[in-house]
This record gives sequence, C-alpha cells and structure tokens, in this order.
Amino acid sequence: MKNITEDDVEKLYSRLNREAEESGYHLNPDADHAKDLVRGMLVNELRYGYRACPCRLATGDKAEDLDIVCPCDYRDQDIEEYGACYCGLYVLESVVKGEKSVAPIPERRKRPEERKRREQMPATISSLPLPVWRCRVCGYLCARDSPPGVCPICKAKKERFERFI
Repeated sequence: MKNITEDDVEKLYSRLNREAEESGYHLNPDADHAKDLVRGMLVNELRYGYRACPCRLATGDKAEDLDIVCPCDYRDQDIEEYGACYCGLYVLESVVKGEKSVAPIPERRKRPEERKRREQMPATISSLPLPVWRCRVCGYLCARDSPPGVCPICKAKKERFERFI
C-alpha cells in the first residue's frame, strides 16, 4: 500500500480549498483539523478506491457509498442549517470570520436498510421524497428540502432558484 505523504495532503487540501471558495464555501479555519480530514479521505481512497468522507463509515461498495464521497450529498444542507458540514471540513464565511459558531450537526444519512428500501421504490414525480429546485440562471437541478445557498455551477444565490417539481 502506498504511503500518504504530507505533499499529497497539501495538494488535495489546496485543491479542495480552491473548489470550496469557487462554490461559495470555505475550508475549516482550523487547518490541522481540515488536513486531518483530507488525510482521512486519502486513506479511504487507498482503501476503497474513492474518497469517502472520513467522518462516516464506508462500506467499500462505491455504489452504496456515493452519497458520502466528499463532498457528500449532505454538505450543502448541513452548511446552510448549521454553518458547517457534518465533519466540519466545509464552513460558511461567517464561521471563518468568527461571527457564527458551529453547533453539533445531526446525521442525515439514513441507515443502510432505509437506503435500500428507498432504492427499490419506483420513482414517479408525485412520489419524489424531496422537492426539485432549478437555478433560473444556469438550469442546475437539485432535489432537497430547500435550494442551495449558492449554485455550485454558476454561483447564483439562493433567491435565484425556483421550485421545479
């Protein structure tokens, strides 16, 4: 097994930092904490072949773990509600500036048996578990309780989203 070097950690940390800023987020200002999480992602990539979020238990089955490949499916909603994602890697600017503190974040990921049941249900528009939101600027679609704070594609603000379904 390949050893993870500090250079590997720095490269991924820098890339994630750039991507976070482009998406309207920031990496946790506690760089040691953020780099420990990055190191965990790299360990998971060596172990499983994909960067499963280090704050959750991966199964080793990529199809089953797609929701927790970093950035996970739960990141945006956690950040909007709590100021940070579940593991604390991504945070709002108000957290970086010290204007907001991060409180404990509840786990949104369903248990394995609940996820399997959901996959087996036939999907129809009327049975979708979440509303679908559309960015009026670029057309980006996402299914979640509320629209994202910032469109990950064009960076439009939350108010530029409309309920699509």
